[in-house]
Amino acid sequence: MASPAPFSRYEFMIAWRYLRARRAEGGVSVMTWISLIGITLGVMALIATLAVRAGFRAEFVDTILGANAHSTVYYAPTQIYNELTEETYVTPGRIEDYNALAAKIEQIPGVTRAMPVIRAQVMARQGESATLGDVYGITLDALREMSGIADPDRAAGNLDDFDCGIAIGIGMARDLGLGVGDRLQLVAPDGAKTPFGTTPRVESFEVVYIFSAGRYDVDKARIYMPMAEAQSFFNREDLADEIEVFVTDPERIDDWTLPLLQAAGERAQIWTWRDASGSFLAALDMEDDVMFIILSILVLIASMNITSGLIMLVKNKGRDIGILRTMGLTEGSVLRIFFLCGAFTGVIGTIAGVVLGVALALNVDHIMAALNALTGGNAWQPEVRGIYQLTAELRAWDIFRAAALSLALSFIVTIFPARRAARMNPVEALRYE
Repeated sequence: MASPAPFSRYEFMIAWRYLRARRAEGGVSVMTWISLIGITLGVMALIATLAVRAGFRAEFVDTILGANAHSTVYYAPTQIYNELTEETYVTPGRIEDYNALAAKIEQIPGVTRAMPVIRAQVMARQGESATLGDVYGITLDALREMSGIADPDRAAGNLDDFDCGIAIGIGMARDLGLGVGDRLQLVAPDGAKTPFGTTPRVESFEVVYIFSAGRYDVDKARIYMPMAEAQSFFNREDLADEIEVFVTDPERIDDWTLPLLQAAGERAQIWTWRDASGSFLAALDMEDDVMFIILSILVLIASMNITSGLIMLVKNKGRDIGILRTMGLTEGSVLRIFFLCGAFTGVIGTIAGVVLGVALALNVDHIMAALNALTGGNAWQPEVRGIYQLTAELRAWDIFRAAALSLALSFIVTIFPARRAARMNPVEALRYE
């Protein structure tokens, strides 16, 4: 008699009957349910975790690029030796022909815009409250191009009035109790030069715009000032501190480093957004790999329950195996039947886990809102994590590798008990029946 083709219909039928058998009939339904639930929860946790980690990274990068330049060109400080006093003075690097340099940089393929910037630190005071602030002196047109700042849905005031005042982050406004139309006093340590030394410069500015960049550190310390006003306030007449550069593909910002250096000259140095946040992004990537390994171990533990269930099933079905073998069933057919018993559990558990994991990732906002309500708003702390909310980003690759891992582990762990069933001697199986 010719051997039937592998994975024939009757093999699926027998495997499904064994899988659904009640304990009184020699089945292991309890172990099957334990395996099924374990794989489902493992796959669900793996997909949800990968989605949350991907969403966190995407949100973190978006908030960085929405309020910061992709790359910054600046000049290194120079040392000047005074022969009369035999002393060496260090002068900060300043850019003189900044408009010409910005225009030259914009000619580089892939560069969307380049804007001169004045950067300095000040002490911001309002009444008895004070905080440190990072001042960016830029033009109104340049400020309009910053998506994280010039978003009317997340801001107060009119950006068109920027030339008549300053723009501050919502965190600073909240800390100092400021609103649109109030005046903020800025104190610059490098002020007017007198015969008695340098005195701090103090001046009040009207707050005309309050923005929310989506990053806690930016909203708490960032101050934008008109370029001409910043040059006068910080003694930078006809000078700029740096050129901020924006490109078409920020993820490949390193490709523009060499062209920027060639365009800027010998003393130029480059500082990209990856340099500023590279260590944090590297830590995120490492945590992603570690989390995937840890959750993979949980899926493996859940899959091992399939082995326990199949071993019990083989033991309980010894008489059936002996009868099937005496009827002409081959070792390969028996192996495939019990392999299918474990594979059914793995496939069903994986499908259920994918569905629940996707549903969990899509509703992470509602889940975090519920946790915040239960914990009094302490489930997510923006001052620690830098962004205001937790988001999830489902990626096809993450879903695929989670499902593939679960199926691979489920198939592998069924091989040993299935081989044990296939190698069972039918005479020994029927001896005491």
